Order: sequence, then structure tokens, then C-alpha cells
Amino acid sequence: MSAVAPTRPRLPIVGWARSYERPWLRTDLLAGFTLWGLLVPEMIAYAGLAGLPPQAGLYTLLASLVAYAVLGTSRQLVVAGTSASAVLVYAAVHELHPGDAGEAATLAAAVIVLTGLVFLVAGAAKLGFLASFLSRPVMTGFVFGLALFVAVRQLPKVLGIEGGEGNSVEQLAHVLRHLGDLDPATLVVGLGALALLFVLGERAPRVPAGLVVLVAAIGTSTLLDLEGRGVAVVGAIPGGLPSPSLPRASLADLWILLPSAIGMMLVIYSEALGAAAAFAEAHGDRIDPDQELVALGVANVGSGLLGGLAAGGSLSQSAVNDGAGARSQVSTLFASGLALITIIALTGLFEQLPEAVLGALILHAVAHLMKVGELRRIARLSRAEFGLAAATLVAVLVLDVLPALILGVVVSIVLVIGRASRPAVSVLGVDPDHPAAYLDHRRHPTATPVPGLHLVRPDAPIFYANAQAICDAITEATGAADPPVATVVLDLDGSDALDITSTEHLVTTARALDRAGIALALANVHAPARRTADALGLTDAVGADRIHPTVHDAVLAHRRTEAP
Repeated sequence: MSAVAPTRPRLPIVGWARSYERPWLRTDLLAGFTLWGLLVPEMIAYAGLAGLPPQAGLYTLLASLVAYAVLGTSRQLVVAGTSASAVLVYAAVHELHPGDAGEAATLAAAVIVLTGLVFLVAGAAKLGFLASFLSRPVMTGFVFGLALFVAVRQLPKVLGIEGGEGNSVEQLAHVLRHLGDLDPATLVVGLGALALLFVLGERAPRVPAGLVVLVAAIGTSTLLDLEGRGVAVVGAIPGGLPSPSLPRASLADLWILLPSAIGMMLVIYSEALGAAAAFAEAHGDRIDPDQELVALGVANVGSGLLGGLAAGGSLSQSAVNDGAGARSQVSTLFASGLALITIIALTGLFEQLPEAVLGALILHAVAHLMKVGELRRIARLSRAEFGLAAATLVAVLVLDVLPALILGVVVSIVLVIGRASRPAVSVLGVDPDHPAAYLDHRRHPTATPVPGLHLVRPDAPIFYANAQAICDAITEATGAADPPVATVVLDLDGSDALDITSTEHLVTTARALDRAGIALALANVHAPARRTADALGLTDAVGADRIHPTVHDAVLAHRRTEAP
């Protein structure tokens, strides 16, 4: 009797809750507390990065952590606000030039909910393969440029000067021109916080450095009255629970925001699934890419309705969760509960938090996204792909985030189309060690051609975009064959189905070869491809007796006809 794999529950929380072990509770709670200490300062900082009030970051935790714990398939992934998603929200909103903070918050909620809906549509359509859509070099360049984009905009906050306008290059030039206007007290606070974050991260990685810096900064600010000394502080943060509400954006605004939402979905999904896959591999777990789309979709819709940030899966936050001993999603549920307590009772503690410390927190977070080593590795492996990464990076700095994202998507599409439309066509010979097997004799010189036959195999599925190129390659190779061949055998094992265009090209090729006195035979024709071949005349053009189960069968049939 064969074993039947257990059916996965519709709600992932049901699956992991059934297998939960009591000894895990202590480490999960400890990890949740550690995570809370990391997320509270980061969410406040990322809210400023998105152009939203500080409480927006905390509202995110109420929706995203719970939604992913219920619907996600990774035990370690933390889904909350990220620096990349915060910048994308800011860029999308300010493309519409909001008149005030209220309008900006409405547009931000709209694009976040819209992003969630795009996730849900993709999940319903089983588009989990989109994780690998953007090429790694393009994503590396985009994220590196995003980190620089963020860093340049946080420098004025740390230096105590007014920020400039324009792209990142223009804003950096503005900072350099106004270095003489910096505020010494703000600079000391910002650089001190930044130094402490890096020191703690290097020497005490298990310590929640963000929380330590947050507490120290609030205490120092209160004791020394830093606000009275000219250091800008966060100020009052409204307490109490948020009321879910649907953002009142016009259809025209939603239409303009839709491309941004699609781009945000691609970036957030690529980052989240990459992090989830890394931890799944380390722990022997399995990730369901389509279910991840649903989980991220609900997390973003929920966060948008509460007035929070766009939610994604952060590798750094998840690493803290895993390093603190998290065994299940109980850690993120506990962290969400602590965030709820913070919103209800503890927001008053953050009033004296210096803005320079928030800037330092953001600079520390994005520093880990500046992967110089990865760019060097790409440059060493492929100059062309390094050029794509560098072009995307520069585009973020010069053109801004959304145009650069569109450029990255367009470049990725062009790469996919270019490679798919020009597949290699292997010319096969007999494997001397296995006479019934056939190898590309250009890669395996010992493979011997079959006299009178030209055995060809496209190294990609045939479809409308590459059919003409494949047919041309077959015709040219056949015409150049020496000695001349009597039959061309086309191995279709790589094409499960044929579309109308590719089938018509094959019919034309069969007739052209026939006029030249050469027969076309087919091998490994799968059932869906055979149905199309019968319906569109390819079977008639080739001849039903020249359609063979395998290449070897085609060779044997040829040898029988050639036998005296």
C-alpha cells in the first residue's frame, strides 16, 4: 500500500499549532520580547521614512505580524515594515504631490491596500513563480541604490540641517554645501547613536541594539532637555487603537498608483521569499510560494486599513527572531501583543526621542543593504550583469525610485524575452558508450553523426517568439551539412505543447525542406503538441509515419529504410 502525503491545512496556523511543543514556549516568548525591542524603534523610524506619523509604524505590527502568523508558511520570517517598502511608499505618494500630511496619509494607505490586493490576485492566480522574475543583479543594484537614496535623505536629520530638493545627487550636493550650518548638539546625538548601534551589533549581536539606543536616547533627551538645546524631537504620538477605514482615494489616483503597487509587490515578494527560503533551508522546512502571496496580501491590506506601513519580510528582522531562539510564529504573535500594549499605554514615552536618533536607526538599517561584496562578486562573474546592476543603482540616484524600478522591470523583461527568443539548437550524435542515447556533438566531440540524418533538438520550448529563429537555424544547419542529409529529425521533448504560430512555422519549414528533397520527422511529440499538430496540418505536412516516440526510434526507422 503506498503512503499518502498528509494534506496541508487551508490555514497554515492550524498545521503548526497541531505540532507545537510545550518546551518551545519559553524560547518563543523570549524571541518575541527581543523582536519587540527591535521592531518598535525601527517602525517609528520607517514611518518617518515613508512620510507618515510615528504611530503608523506601530499600527503595522498589529496587522502584519498577526496576518503572517495565521497565513504564512515560514516559522522564522518576520513580516513588518521595511526600509525598502517605506521608501517605495514615499516615492509613490509624492509622485502625486499631496497637499498636506492628511492627504499623504490617505494616498499611502491607498497604495498599501492596493499592493495587498495585487498580492491577493497573484496568489489566487498561483503566480508564486514571480519571485524569480527580477534578476538577482538587477535587484542587487536596485536595493543598493535604494539604500543610498535613503541614506542621503537621512543625513540632514543627523546633522541638524534642512534637507534639499531634487534627486539623490542634488540632495547630497545640498548637504555638502550646508555643512557649515550643522547643529553640533544634533550631530553628537546622531553620531553617538549610530556608533552605539554598530558597536552593539558587532560585539553583542543578541542584544536588541535598537531598544538600548532608544531607551538611552529618551533618557538622555529628558535629563539634558535636548529639545531646549535645539535638538529636534519626535513630539507627541497619539495613543489608543486605530480604527480600520478604507482610504478615500479617487479612481484617478488609484489608477496612477497601480504601477507603483505592482512594482512594490515584486520588490517586497522577492525580498520576503528570499528570506523565507533561506530560513526554510536552514531548518529543513518547506515554503509555499503561492500561500506566501496570500499571507503578504492580507498583511498589507490589514496594515493599510489601519493606517500602517507597507509590510514585507525582512532578512535582518527575521535573523534576530531566529537568533533569539524562535521555534514558531508564537514569537511574532507575542511581539504583536507587546506592540498593542505599547500603542495603548506607552506612546508617551517616545515624545522626547530625538529625530537624529531616528535618522541613525535608519542609517544603521540600510547600511546592511549596501552589499559591496555582492556587487564585486557579480562583476567578477559577469561584466554584462554587473553593468545591469550598476545601471539600476545609478537610475535610483538620478531618476528616482519609481522610474528606476520600472527600468529594472523592463530590463528583466527584455532579458527574459531576449534569451527565450534565441535558444540554442543542439545537433545530436550517437553516444559511443550508450548507442541508444544521443548527445550534442559540439559539446561531446565523441558523439558520432548518423549518416543521412540531421538530428536537432531546441534547448528551450518552441513558442511563438522563438519558432522562426529555431526553424531558420534548422534550415541553415541542414543546408550546410556535409555530406548532405535525407531526413531532419526534430526532437520536441522540450516542448510539452505547441502554439498556433510555432506550429505554422514548422509546417512552412516541413514544406520548404520537402521542396529541397529533404524529409522532416518529429520525435518525442507529447500529447498536447500532437493534438495541435493534427489540428493545424503539421502531421499531414510531415507524414504520420514520420512521427516517432523517441529519437532512437526515428534513427531505427531511418536505418530500416536505408537497409539493402
